Amino acid sequence: MATGQRVIYIAGAGIAGLTLALSLAKRGFAAVVLEREAQPNPLGAGIQLSPNARRVLDRLGLDAALRAASFSPEFIDLYPFASKAPLKSLQYGKVAERRYGAAYSVLHRAELAGALLTAARRSSNIEIVWAVRQVDLVRHARGLSIGVELMDRSAINARPYAYVGADGVGSRTRTELLGGKSARYSGFVAWRALAGEAQLAGLLPIDRVSVFWGRGFHAVTYPLPGRREINVVLVTKVSEKRAFGEKQASEPKIDSYYRGRSHVFGELLRVLRGKWTFWPISTVEASKWHDDSVGIIGDAAHAMLPFAAQGAAMAIEDGALLAREMIDRDSPEEAFQSFAAHRRGRIDKVRRLARRNGAAFHLPWPMSLIRNRVVAAQSPDAHLAESDWLYRYDPLHE
Repeated sequence: MATGQRVIYIAGAGIAGLTLALSLAKRGFAAVVLEREAQPNPLGAGIQLSPNARRVLDRLGLDAALRAASFSPEFIDLYPFASKAPLKSLQYGKVAERRYGAAYSVLHRAELAGALLTAARRSSNIEIVWAVRQVDLVRHARGLSIGVELMDRSAINARPYAYVGADGVGSRTRTELLGGKSARYSGFVAWRALAGEAQLAGLLPIDRVSVFWGRGFHAVTYPLPGRREINVVLVTKVSEKRAFGEKQASEPKIDSYYRGRSHVFGELLRVLRGKWTFWPISTVEASKWHDDSVGIIGDAAHAMLPFAAQGAAMAIEDGALLAREMIDRDSPEEAFQSFAAHRRGRIDKVRRLARRNGAAFHLPWPMSLIRNRVVAAQSPDAHLAESDWLYRYDPLHE
């Protein structure tokens, strides 16, 4: 077990927690990651990594692993409702990588989790403790004392330098240690499914990202070449009763009118019937991110709507910046204060972008016609100039 004055304990071996641990280890700090699961168990299916996230991960030495496991599409095709062909194909791929010095890529979440975990296991400065049953944290004049009970009833007692909750939307660090509110259901559900490449061949390009817009819903598809599968995410509105009640929805409810009007989208739903997993989308707007030597990052602090594909990227940025602050500041309290001062404005801006995107994706007729005309009039790379503030960001130069 790592010991010493500058050991940081992290709750959660997810994307935020492991990015923080690796960023700390690279700068000479020790990290102990506490995980309730008995073994790695990444939820979800595909994940999009924009250049601002890849820049951080590449700097941590994950570039080769991510290139081997991911795919960088040259285009994202936008399909308005009932369109048989893309309204616009947005350039990414090599154009985006040259512009930002880091790739835009898509991959299975398990591949990203595996790359982070492999790197963490190779570091002598990182220890991961699995099957954590209970954590008791005491704050006193000399800092923190922590007691960790494992599922096998063994225990760990230590004096960490700081404690960071990277424990996701349902964060106990936020609610129990910082007195924050529980996550709030957004009213949206993400339906996820995987289809074999052969099942969708001829229906839509399997070497691109495809985005389908509809009234009150949208879908995104992209390839996972290493698995020869296509990841599909469909976001719809679902009542809280259906989302969390005893009789939860088992299939996305899309009106037959919409299924019939769009051949591509309707066929996609037919192919995936019975294959969907159900993921209610909750958001977090924590007013308090830290108290003394205890703080939160990632979804624990600011889970947001997924309409900008930036949830994981914000967690990755958080991990890199907090590590820098922990090393540069004289105390954990100063580190958390500086971290929050730097991050809140950017998080709020990304959150607003996600909300605007969601509204634009789900527009009803006739407002959708105006949206389509605006998109059609733009050049294939216009969106990159509009996204410079998002993709050029580097937390270590903030």
